[in-house]
Amino acid sequence: MRRYTFQFLCLASFSILGFLACKHDPFLQPFDPNNPDPTTNTGVCNPDSVYFQNQILPILVSNCTESGCHNAQDHQEGIVLDSYQSLVSTVENATQNDWNENKLMRALLENDLDDRMPPPPKSALPPAQIDLLKIWLAQGAQNNACDENFGGCDVSTVKFSTFIMPLVQVKCQGCHSGNNPQGNLKLVTYSDIKTVASNGKLYASLTRTSNWMPNGGAKLDDCSLQKIQAWIGEGALEN
Repeated sequence: MRRYTFQFLCLASFSILGFLACKHDPFLQPFDPNNPDPTTNTGVCNPDSVYFQNQILPILVSNCTESGCHNAQDHQEGIVLDSYQSLVSTVENATQNDWNENKLMRALLENDLDDRMPPPPKSALPPAQIDLLKIWLAQGAQNNACDENFGGCDVSTVKFSTFIMPLVQVKCQGCHSGNNPQGNLKLVTYSDIKTVASNGKLYASLTRTSNWMPNGGAKLDDCSLQKIQAWIGEGALEN
């Protein structure tokens, strides 16, 4: 079996966030090895930009850092994917826009199932997530972020199609999709998500004081939790 310089043992799920209302200065801070993790926060988000902290890191954490994979404790093949600094220091050419050199993109785009990441039985990353990674690389692969709640938290127009589903795709489907979903729980369809929303398990899993979801990721911000609560309160509609 062919092997790259590194191998990812886990990865999977994200589409363009509806909760990303995002604004960006296209080339902010290039990677500086003497200061490898200076997050550049651009304030209000720009929908034409891709942000590492808001969009790319959740893909990596959700799909790559579960037990036995690319977290700081297990660091399979020496790869750690839980921060920008870890990504650029453990993955060869991770910020290059040349996909033949960028070992992250090579593994994700591999057609040979023996070498593709994520490996079977997980599915390959969907095209929308691959596109986000490509855009992020083309825009300079910055350690950037934006404020999704800039101007206040508006819970009056929360919709399944533009907020709930994109959020679940980024934060949850890395573990809760495919042929072997964590906890035997799939969160792929509206019906899947409405079931756990209506029985209270979705909100409870996000807000508990320990072992919250997303597994291994940062707790959702207060505004996102308020939006989820508002959507559930309105009947968890497929709107």
